[in-house]
Amino acid sequence: MKKLIVAALVLAGSLNVFATTNPVKTQSSTITMVQDEYKEIAADAVPAAVKSTIESSFPGAKLVKAYAKEGNTEYKLDIAMGDKSYTVFTDAEGKIIKK
Repeated sequence: MKKLIVAALVLAGSLNVFATTNPVKTQSSTITMVQDEYKEIAADAVPAAVKSTIESSFPGAKLVKAYAKEGNTEYKLDIAMGDKSYTVFTDAEGKIIKK
């Protein structure tokens, strides 16, 4: 009878070991956006050729933000058309650059 009681206690104790919960590990990540070498400029500083290219290529688009590369050789333009936004790259003459 003693062996039966001891066996029952050992069995009950071992079930408690398996009934424990394992802590859940969560991962967090950070996204960092790099702006190449572009610096934000005022919309007035964008050359007329670049503005006319945007107006003719994207009718009804609004210039939201403008960025220029060192030396003003390339421009990165954030434009909005309705509820959608786009990023367009141009050179100083207004030619659209694909990136």
